[in-house]
Amino acid sequence: MNRAYELSGANLLTASNVVKDFNGHRALNHVSMEVPGGSIYGLLGPNGAGKTTLLRIINQITAPDEGSILFEGIPITPEHVSMIGYLPEERGLYRKMKVGEQALYLARLKGLSRQEAMKRLKTWFSKLEIGAWWDKKVEELSKGMAQKVQFITTVLHEPRLLIFDEPFSGFDPINVNLLKQEILQMKEQGATIIFSTHNMASVEELCDHITLINESEVVLQGEISEIREKYRKNTYRVVFSGDREKLGNGLESRFELLHVEKDGREQYATIRVKAGTGSGELIRNLAEITEIRSFQEILPGMNDIFIQVVNDASQKKGS
Repeated sequence: MNRAYELSGANLLTASNVVKDFNGHRALNHVSMEVPGGSIYGLLGPNGAGKTTLLRIINQITAPDEGSILFEGIPITPEHVSMIGYLPEERGLYRKMKVGEQALYLARLKGLSRQEAMKRLKTWFSKLEIGAWWDKKVEELSKGMAQKVQFITTVLHEPRLLIFDEPFSGFDPINVNLLKQEILQMKEQGATIIFSTHNMASVEELCDHITLINESEVVLQGEISEIREKYRKNTYRVVFSGDREKLGNGLESRFELLHVEKDGREQYATIRVKAGTGSGELIRNLAEITEIRSFQEILPGMNDIFIQVVNDASQKKGS
């Protein structure tokens, strides 16, 4: 980047009680979220939950029926659109135009001079390894190549807020990793990023906070670390040496042996610690009955949490 993004100490974007109806269907039902400046914020949910509707409202493509969107503490207006870079899930480029010509055209629409746009485009085309495609027609590009072009035109004007809707769709693992590194670098430079995806591994790797929407309503919200702590199940994975039967018989009633398996020379046990008991007490008990090779808590992944929360919310609505 040619300049660092400005850092924001408070929330860059705040959505308050946003409601949106379409032909009798409620797409968003009093949805609120606060996006801290300089963070990567995950907007999650099943298909049809309302995520894209909220993103379209933030981008001034449509308006809420109720509620408000604040950008740096003031109501968002069309003038703020120049401060936002939006990569929608539905991609679209002019197929008959040359790649470089189209990228330059879109950059000029973002307010960049021709000279500055050319300079930044050459840098980004080199970064994402598509320089050889500058004079090719868009229709000659693979899906992944076309998505790289749209990613570049989204970030080129260095907006205060970047919104990526399924940015890794259709990419191979090498290019996914390449884009992840660029996104993390933009965050380091102070960009604020809203990241909508179904890939929970990417959420764990990239996001600081999340909002999970299900059937138009917020069902989970907060910092990733706090959410994982909230849903921890006090379960531990132990690599041990010794007799399996002795391990099972020697565990105190405060501990539940869930699973034992052998992988080559290693033996693994999964053990749950019951409420009111600490991991230190489990280690003490294990040391009396077997040789502990390693000991690690199993923390729930965001994929497991996502499934649990969505299922619980759907069951609650259905009851």
